[in-house]
Amino acid sequence: MQQLPADATNALSELAGRMKNDNDLRIQLMGFASKGNGSGSQARRSSLFRALAVRTFLMKEGIRSTRMDVRALGETDAGDMPSDRVDIVVRK
Repeated sequence: MQQLPADATNALSELAGRMKNDNDLRIQLMGFASKGNGSGSQARRSSLFRALAVRTFLMKEGIRSTRMDVRALGETDAGDMPSDRVDIVVRK
């Protein structure tokens, strides 16, 4: 399983708290990964595992999986953003 950076867990715990206080909130987890020495399909797989690690953390915090959509975007042009990341979009 993908390990989350230590500094991400505080922000994710805060997000879980917001979601517990507002049952109408849903999130979309968009995973990204650099291709590195692998293929495009390896990058998509890595991005999926990264997004699933975030989902698993939030589920352990008490958030139902049905409130989270996961997308694996693999190696997508990140501009000046880090290639290896999970973007979280919060919606009502």
